[in-house]
Amino acid sequence: MEVLFVSHKYPPTTGGMEKQSYELVVGMRKWCTVHELIYKGIGSRLSFFLALGKNIRHLINQHPNITLIHFNDALIASYYLLCCRFNPHIKHTVTIHGLDVVFPSFLYRKFILPKLNRFDLIVAVSKATAQAAQSVGIATGKLRVISNGVDEKIPKHKFSLNFHDDFQARYRLDIRGKQLLVAMGRPVKRKGFSWFVEHVMPHLQHDYLLLFIGPFHWKATKQERFFKFLPPFFRNKLALFLGAPTDEPKLRQLLSKPEIRKRAKHLGRLPFDEILNILYHASAFIMPNIEIEGDMEGFGLVCLEAALCGTTVFASHTGGISDAVKHGKNGYLLPSEQAEEWITTLNEFMKKPSDEEKKTASVNYTKRHFGWKKMVKAYYEAFLGLVA
Repeated sequence: MEVLFVSHKYPPTTGGMEKQSYELVVGMRKWCTVHELIYKGIGSRLSFFLALGKNIRHLINQHPNITLIHFNDALIASYYLLCCRFNPHIKHTVTIHGLDVVFPSFLYRKFILPKLNRFDLIVAVSKATAQAAQSVGIATGKLRVISNGVDEKIPKHKFSLNFHDDFQARYRLDIRGKQLLVAMGRPVKRKGFSWFVEHVMPHLQHDYLLLFIGPFHWKATKQERFFKFLPPFFRNKLALFLGAPTDEPKLRQLLSKPEIRKRAKHLGRLPFDEILNILYHASAFIMPNIEIEGDMEGFGLVCLEAALCGTTVFASHTGGISDAVKHGKNGYLLPSEQAEEWITTLNEFMKKPSDEEKKTASVNYTKRHFGWKKMVKAYYEAFLGLVA
């Protein structure tokens, strides 16, 4: 079997979709012959899209044994259906992630997304994503849920033995005796970062430090200033489409307040090894997502990475997060935007953090049920079922 993978979400750009795309393409090489048509940050993204149809035809002519084309998100798959020549002699599949299904455009959801039914298989990364797809007219018979994976080697990582000294030397923060809470990701509104800082943090009673990790700007960017001049209706859609850090202005303002600054720090973008070390020594990882119309968390990969470090995970019971976090198994699900629940649960936890037995159980559960190899094998079996 020869498969052509088409994606515009791929490293060096960071994010859950990019990571999933990379692991799927690289992992599939073990199972079949892989061809790539992938935007990797060279040249303009617009040029990549404009040449998509021509480049797909070229690769199929060059490799006539290609029997399946897989598109790694609904946006690029929709563009292919609308603007390129559909090849009826080849099987077509696509992965849908969440935002690419719930994007708040009537025309997109009513007239474009349902065209994905021409594809032979539509893979949803979570049950929540599959349900969202069904609600916009995607045929149930075309849908299959295949959860994203996680790096199974994380528990074998060589975690720092001098973490506190190393951390103090790098960040000039003495964290001895403090319980570390970690939140990670781009500051988009659905992540609930500013909501947590504003509504939960002031009521936590123990000696703790909240660490934010991920891209962050301490000064307003050109994009942020440009967005202020746009009408709200258009601004919100464009921000979602571009993945703009819509929560960044408010989070920046909150983190500048003296009473918050002593309890919360933003470390910015960090190497993966350093993230793992922080997670391993943290008491808890939090993912306090909130409901935002036209946006959703398709899965919750960072929760799995935290769980494999032995960190206790607390996450909102919303979107596809509940596919990654199983309550009481590898974390705890809390109601979204219910501040009292979050305050009570975290205060109780910090009185008595998880012991080693609970941490080990969480790691083992996550290893048994999630992994990039498991994900890739599930895709391969799904592809094989179409072309056999």
